[in-house]
Amino acid sequence: MPPFVTAGTTLTCTLGAAPGSLIVDTPIVSATTPVATIADTIPETSISPFGLCMSLGNPQVAAATTAAQGVLTPQPCVPATGAPWTAGSVTALAGGIPCVLVTSICQCAWGGTVTVTAPEQQLGMGT
Repeated sequence: MPPFVTAGTTLTCTLGAAPGSLIVDTPIVSATTPVATIADTIPETSISPFGLCMSLGNPQVAAATTAAQGVLTPQPCVPATGAPWTAGSVTALAGGIPCVLVTSICQCAWGGTVTVTAPEQQLGMGT
């Protein structure tokens, strides 16, 4: 059973140049840290930027790459997340919303896949 994750968890985007972090603003806590739910996907509020974005699906990257005559030109990451994390818990809820598991993923509209790389705190509640 995969553990749940909490605020401060380190995230990675497949098209980002640096790690980001999960910011959780829910009233549900375990110990002293809020538990992440599948709704924690708001860009720059729940999911911090990942340094530079390397996705041509990102209009800023596409424009900069075109201006550089086709040479990939990464631009500052502004996550385009918003859809819920997938494969959240089917049994454990925080505030009525399924919890995020260490195996959950979140898609960025620019094409990247956001995953958990270093959980801040792992909670071993049922899945």
